[in-house]
Amino acid sequence: MALNLGLEKNISYWTIPAALILALFPRTYSGLTGPGKKVFDPTNPRTFAARLDKAADMDKKLRLRLQRAEAAGANAFETLGLYAAAVTAGNAAGLPAQTMNSLTLYYLGSRVLYTWVYIWGQENRSLAPVRTLVWTAGMTFIMAMFVQAGSRL
Repeated sequence: MALNLGLEKNISYWTIPAALILALFPRTYSGLTGPGKKVFDPTNPRTFAARLDKAADMDKKLRLRLQRAEAAGANAFETLGLYAAAVTAGNAAGLPAQTMNSLTLYYLGSRVLYTWVYIWGQENRSLAPVRTLVWTAGMTFIMAMFVQAGSRL
């Protein structure tokens, strides 16, 4: 019996809110519910990174992890607009549902992996190049949507 996930229908637009949720995860982990909650100021959230720098009572390893979480979240938001535009371009050009579903799900997978590598994997400095490779893969999925959309128009 074949496993039917319903992916013959185009789900690519639904991956944009999913990408937003993934972008929110690092802040949720680092400041809202996680170990940085005691230094997070919800009335002035943009000062969180600076407040982490001044948290002398916090373990250095943890402080660095929370700072990387902030950076991972910022990176996710920096790519979110480009991703949404690529999904829109691919759909406007009429790319097949299978193509759009594959590229968008691969992108989401790359963001999950990127977030993990950035926050936890960077504690092992030898994994630093992996972060760049995963980011490049995610950007390749985005660019593939644009290129394929442009090729169809």
